[in-house]
Amino acid sequence: MQQIFNFIFKNSNRLLFLLLLGISLVLTIQSHSFHRSKIISSANFLSGGVYEKVNSVNEYLNLKTQNDALALENAELKSLLFNRKDTTAIQKLDSLKGVKAEDIIVSKVIHNSYNVYENYLTLNSGELQGLKSDMGVINSLGIVGIIDNTSPNYATVVSILNKKSQINAKIKKSNHFGSLVWNGKSTGFVQLIDVPRLAAIRKGDTIVTGGQSVIFPENINIGTIDKIYIDNQTNYYTLDVKLFNDMTNLGHVYIIKSKNRDELINLEKGKKDE
Repeated sequence: MQQIFNFIFKNSNRLLFLLLLGISLVLTIQSHSFHRSKIISSANFLSGGVYEKVNSVNEYLNLKTQNDALALENAELKSLLFNRKDTTAIQKLDSLKGVKAEDIIVSKVIHNSYNVYENYLTLNSGELQGLKSDMGVINSLGIVGIIDNTSPNYATVVSILNKKSQINAKIKKSNHFGSLVWNGKSTGFVQLIDVPRLAAIRKGDTIVTGGQSVIFPENINIGTIDKIYIDNQTNYYTLDVKLFNDMTNLGHVYIIKSKNRDELINLEKGKKDE
């Protein structure tokens, strides 16, 4: 202990300088958006590189699981082909839920958090591949999240398992809308809130993305209703939604470009300014 005190006293000037330097850098970053964006981009680049190396090791260790999943998918595809009336008339897949192929970017999750209140994913694609903030991220089972920050080769995604996440969604059969949020309790469930009491709902109904979002196309799968509650304060329904996705096990994802996003935002902004 005495040696520690001696070290502090001996290097007090240097330690004080480093402390003041650190405080000044933090204040500069917090008060200037340009500096903050550069720091975030650099952090994405560094952490993305580390996550990619770790993900490569994990993929090697999980080859058997991945092979089993591919074999199952291959069997399902063959089953679809063999049950077609005309197996030679195979249509080319040129869209995904109404989105053109050129508006879809394929990427891979190299880091995924799901055990805290504000969960994020890291993708091995970034600005050089066309990714931008506020793009929607989905996979073959349903929605995954929204692009948050990007660097040249990596991007972070606000997971739907994030208490700050709020996405427009609806009940598929009735088109009644609500806001999709997460209460931080289970990785397998999210909540659809502010659903009107006049909505005809029952357990097992499918929840999909709504048409009021400029991020996600309409009717992208989310999950099914598991439990139904009535919010005593608002007198609206709150629905527990069981996700189609296993958010603890994500691989390849699709990032959706929205060509009309800026146009819609500017149009709505113009209405508010009037």
